[in-house]
Amino acid sequence: MKPFLVLQLRPEDEAADEEFAAFLERGGLGEGQVHRLRLDQARIPALALEDFAGVIVGGGPGCVSDPPEKKLPIEARIEADILSLMPEIVARDMPYLGCCYGLGILAHHMGGTVGKGLYGEPIGGVDCAVTEAGAKDPLLSGLPREFRALVGHKEAVEALPERVVPLVTSGPCPVQMVRTGRNVYATQFHPEAKGENFANRIRIYSDRGYFDPTDAEALTEACLAEEITVPERILAGFVARYAR
Repeated sequence: MKPFLVLQLRPEDEAADEEFAAFLERGGLGEGQVHRLRLDQARIPALALEDFAGVIVGGGPGCVSDPPEKKLPIEARIEADILSLMPEIVARDMPYLGCCYGLGILAHHMGGTVGKGLYGEPIGGVDCAVTEAGAKDPLLSGLPREFRALVGHKEAVEALPERVVPLVTSGPCPVQMVRTGRNVYATQFHPEAKGENFANRIRIYSDRGYFDPTDAEALTEACLAEEITVPERILAGFVARYAR
């Protein structure tokens, strides 16, 4: 079996390890089935994408819409590295699942508009709805047309680029999941996350501008009270569909 390439963009050790464990658990993956790269620790080496079953990109505190002078040097380097892979991923129609930041990267590469002015969402659960196109997509086959997911992002896709199909939407943020080609997917929500994952991230990212730190306890309680079941089925379905 070819491994899945898991690219992580979080510079914080605890957050990166927690996210990676969630990808393994909810994706039904063993550590021997993945090749993990933390882009905060090293540049992307020379890779032959055909050696991998697919690419999974995690979230992170960086924002693709930030002006260059406001990006931390490590965030700018991580962004440049992941963007350097996108032309080949899209051209090959390589199986790709970008999660949160991974959606911003895909939309930015495809020429869409990503910004902080319209659709940022506070940390917590949100009601999502599968579009008509989503109902016909094999990755969402058999899933409920409405479900809860966990979100928390300062930027979002404000205008979809051409050749990108909206699959899932929500009231606060119209673009929650997309596909381009047949195999390139991305979600604004976190398909790997349950309430306990967000509780950890609330603690780790309390000073990164996602929320007022005085709200941390209430946000944690709200996330822990959420029953999130469908998003992980999307992640598991991606792994099952492309494992080879």
